[in-house]
Amino acid sequence: MQDGNAAARETVSEAALDQLFRKARSHMVLNPPVSDDDLHAIYDLTKWGPTTANSQPQRIVFLRSEEAKQRLLPALSALNLKKTIGAPVIALLAYDRRYFEHLPRMYHNPQARTWYEGKPHEEATAFRNASLQGAYFMLAARALGLDVGPMSGFDNAKVDAEFFPDGQWKSNFLCALGRGDQAALPPRNDRFAFEEVCRII
Repeated sequence: MQDGNAAARETVSEAALDQLFRKARSHMVLNPPVSDDDLHAIYDLTKWGPTTANSQPQRIVFLRSEEAKQRLLPALSALNLKKTIGAPVIALLAYDRRYFEHLPRMYHNPQARTWYEGKPHEEATAFRNASLQGAYFMLAARALGLDVGPMSGFDNAKVDAEFFPDGQWKSNFLCALGRGDQAALPPRNDRFAFEEVCRII
């Protein structure tokens, strides 16, 4: 008999699993269109992913204009220049170092702010949870029919100086958004098997 407190859940379709995981790729060549409505829709899915104490430290700056992308170029590795210039949108994924100021609104325990503010793990909590949100962001984009090209090949200090000079937000990673060119993809790289990297104890 089913537990009355547990709603019945169905797995998503095989096609959805392919789109999110098995056949999804990180793209170097991304084409339009990406609308502002797409960007809103991606965030509106991303925000539901779990974070520590519902802290939601991720902040996003969407770079669409050529002027905005040019501001980013001096911080990029050579391999990422073409990818950035050609993409319809670059999401600059960052985190708010003062995330704990919002916990009285975002979390049900009024003491939550004191768990992080001024503590040794204060910034590590922001970075870890914003990274989780970055993963949710990419899955949300894929779920909505877009492709992604995440990038960590850049100088964070230069990006922060250019876009976040007050120091409250800090860059995490970049993610190009668009419609991937399948013909430009290299062969898919290998993945570890369960037995190589997992243990059941």
